[in-house]
Amino acid sequence: MKLRDIVPWGRSQTEYRSMFNLSDADLGGTLLGCGDGPASFNAEITASGGRVVSVDPIYRFDATQLRGRIEAAYEEVMPQVIARPDEYSWKSIRDPDELGRVRMRAMETFLGDYERGKAQERYIEGALPELPFADERFDLALCSHFLFLYSERVSLEQHLASVRELCRVAKEARIYPLLTLAGEPSPHVDPLRGILNDTGIDTRLVTVEYEFQKGATQMLVARA
Repeated sequence: MKLRDIVPWGRSQTEYRSMFNLSDADLGGTLLGCGDGPASFNAEITASGGRVVSVDPIYRFDATQLRGRIEAAYEEVMPQVIARPDEYSWKSIRDPDELGRVRMRAMETFLGDYERGKAQERYIEGALPELPFADERFDLALCSHFLFLYSERVSLEQHLASVRELCRVAKEARIYPLLTLAGEPSPHVDPLRGILNDTGIDTRLVTVEYEFQKGATQMLVARA
């Protein structure tokens, strides 16, 4: 992985709660954030006494390196959002200016927590489909904006291996969104569900409160 190829884009605890329909009971369990990147979810949950581990390949880099890439990526992403406002739902976030503030606030919170969190083994370098954790290490695994979103780059076989791995390390996995970057339903969702349901992993589609990418209103829930 090369740092210049990463597009870090962090989301907050509030967004995670909406994306994954997280209840207070959910947040009281042991949590895994898979592909969290520079989200502030870990920092915020930890500050409130929760137990969460984030795993992402970008955690091989230090805070200074990540800050530089975050600032550069911000300048790349925001013009794209401004140029295509009709692709997004401006309900909870009112406009691109507010989006920029929300994202940078989340990523600044992450950066402020990052080195301490690495020392506490809350930020661990790793990636699907092989995670460095024991079976059922977590109550709940959350995977945000990776699986299904990048369906053109990640094959059905890789999706299957990844969901199985999430269900190995956690009692339940939740994955959001189920659309591709182009805003189309991922072609992997239906065949993946058919195979998993036939091989002992129960899956269901659940409507969530969150919508920023237009039409991204469902998550996949999987349990072995």
